[in-house]
Amino acid sequence: MNQILRITSGFLLVLFCLSGCKNKDFVDFYKRPDNLPPCIYQQLQAKGNFKSLLTLIDKAGYKETLSQAGYWTFFAPTDSAFTVYCAENKITGGVASIDSATARKIVTFSLVYNSYRQDQLTNYQSSTGVIPNLAFKKKTVFYDFVQTEVGSPRKVIANNSNTGVYVVGDNSNKNISFFTDAFLNAVGLSATDYNFFYPNTKYTGFNVMDASVIASQKNIVAENGMIHVLNRVILPAMSLDQYLASNPNYSEFKKLLDMKVSYMANGDLTHRYNVLTGKPDSVYIKIYNALLGFSPNNENYLSKGTSSQTNGYTFMVPTNEALLSYTKKLLTYFGSFNFAPPEVLNDFINSLMYGNNVWPSRIQSASNVQGENPTFSKSDIVDQKLMSNGIFYGTNKVQDANVFRTLYSKPYLNPNYTLMLRGLNAEVKYSIVIPSIKYIMFMMPDNQVRAGGFEYDATREASNNTPWGYKAPLMPVGTFGTMGWGGSQRDQFYRVLKTSVSAPNTVLPDLSGDGIIEMFNGEYIRYKNNTIWAAGNMDAGSYIVKDSSQTVVNGTVYYTHEVIPTGKSTTGGLLYYTTKTIGAHLQALSVSDPTNYGSFYSLLSATLLDATLQILGTSNGTFYTVFVPNNAAIVNAVKQGFLPAVGAASLGVPNFKPAAGTPDYDLVVKFIQYHILNKNTVVPDGRKDGAFATLLVNAAGDQTYITVTNQLNNMKLIDMFNNTANVVLAKSNNLSNFTVIHSIDNFLKYKY
Repeated sequence: MNQILRITSGFLLVLFCLSGCKNKDFVDFYKRPDNLPPCIYQQLQAKGNFKSLLTLIDKAGYKETLSQAGYWTFFAPTDSAFTVYCAENKITGGVASIDSATARKIVTFSLVYNSYRQDQLTNYQSSTGVIPNLAFKKKTVFYDFVQTEVGSPRKVIANNSNTGVYVVGDNSNKNISFFTDAFLNAVGLSATDYNFFYPNTKYTGFNVMDASVIASQKNIVAENGMIHVLNRVILPAMSLDQYLASNPNYSEFKKLLDMKVSYMANGDLTHRYNVLTGKPDSVYIKIYNALLGFSPNNENYLSKGTSSQTNGYTFMVPTNEALLSYTKKLLTYFGSFNFAPPEVLNDFINSLMYGNNVWPSRIQSASNVQGENPTFSKSDIVDQKLMSNGIFYGTNKVQDANVFRTLYSKPYLNPNYTLMLRGLNAEVKYSIVIPSIKYIMFMMPDNQVRAGGFEYDATREASNNTPWGYKAPLMPVGTFGTMGWGGSQRDQFYRVLKTSVSAPNTVLPDLSGDGIIEMFNGEYIRYKNNTIWAAGNMDAGSYIVKDSSQTVVNGTVYYTHEVIPTGKSTTGGLLYYTTKTIGAHLQALSVSDPTNYGSFYSLLSATLLDATLQILGTSNGTFYTVFVPNNAAIVNAVKQGFLPAVGAASLGVPNFKPAAGTPDYDLVVKFIQYHILNKNTVVPDGRKDGAFATLLVNAAGDQTYITVTNQLNNMKLIDMFNNTANVVLAKSNNLSNFTVIHSIDNFLKYKY
């Protein structure tokens, strides 16, 4: 052992001697370079006009941080800036009387992670690399920890995500905003945008919030970062949530927003708070409902990454007076949001939320989180603030959400239409809330839906069963068949519903006239003298009558009641579809109007009708148009050889009983097929024209066509020989199953 110690001691002695010889070279190599500028704190000391700032740095406990190695950007207000600050805030004792908490706010909000020259500040450090001139914010050292809830002793911390889940380890540091020519030019903004928020500050080409960077004192290099000197003291910007809580002009809206808040106790945050403060309070995370467009207290944009460097949220909040006036009208049937379905308040709040920065020059073209443009103008903005996590606009006019100003609003905001609303939500909502597309809609109150035999059972939905049920109304009125539940019953209701909403861009009719309207599902309804009916109403012998109407931004809604003549059936006041076949309706027309429909039906019944009066070659659920030549036109078709004759063709007597398999039979079949449009319904409303395929397919397998020229109340048909036939309006527009039947004054010739 002694020998080992002697050898080791000798080795260390030699090593010491050698290192001693080189110690001077080692120190010289690694010593601090003489030309390296001092650290931030020492530079501020040396300049002599930052005594107030240095006092606050000491009071905030950041002297050591700013006096040693690091990598910071520091926005440093001068002593004269503090003189102005103290005067504006009535601080008579100067900076010496500023408490340590305020000192910490001033220092840490002016301290940015990483060192940036002016030209580097606007670099957006995206996940894919640096993108020049897109950034106008950078993360500061400052963050809010636990706060006392306004109006409550509860200790809360803001959530740091929009999902309702608090992200551990993310302190939600606030961002500081700056504006340079490079940024404004890159994103197409101007000094006017800046001055909209800071009207009392001159835009100089390099501004930090409402302060200006002194041109001769920017880009000051320090050993541990970069200094930019400011002419004003800046305090941490509030979040959107904090500003709402601080401003009584928006207290009514804050009450509504608070309805979407929940509080979750957090053990780790509580322990941390207890250790730091010595206080025993529990700490709660303030969480906004995830169905909102964003959380107003979330300092992160989209994620905890760097996206907040380039963007933020926008909140356009009405003043108390504007809000109370608007909601009084909006909630006529509910009284308040407390009694309305929760989605009504969700839609209202989301209509005020924008998922990105809406700069002043772009307000009219902005889209909120529901894809809607503002319904107010820039002149309606009475308050504008650039917050830490976005832009706040206070308005004296309320955004009118599409769901509150279109046809959809009428059932949505009236509790008497819950069943209709369920159907609209499932099938047509996203069409009828578009303000620029015109519709008409016939209202379906719950009592009428139930009188029509339909019901909705939410408990069945909870058990994964189809919640729609139907039982057919029977005679006498008020009695019903057996209730059935399932997908077919649901589809029945949806068909009725979509027969109550017109096709897009429908010309609003005067229901006191006489006409036909295409509905959302492609079927048609008729109206005359304020009486309205669909094919099913016609079958039942009842009809609905207009009571009143209301106009909204994208159309008109009609309120109706049902009239049931003696001995007829009810449809509950709904625009009901028919379950009868096309052949059945043609049969009825041949009885009620034999001059115009008798001969055609006789030919049809002898060839293409089965025992259920279904036309062979057609199928349920498919759209058709049947053009029926009147009896005189049938005679002409016989004379010209397009239909078989009894005796000489010149006599024009049709063969109504051709034998199956004979040429006469085939001639009748082809004639009928060419007079039926396949998969299309066309009426004289001016909406559809052009060439339409018929049921007739020629020997080569090619479809045959009829050309339709269509104007309102005037429709002409052109056949394959360029001959024409006119739709006889007074005898046409007869409703059937996905079909309309017209009378025409000539027959149509085909090439086979």
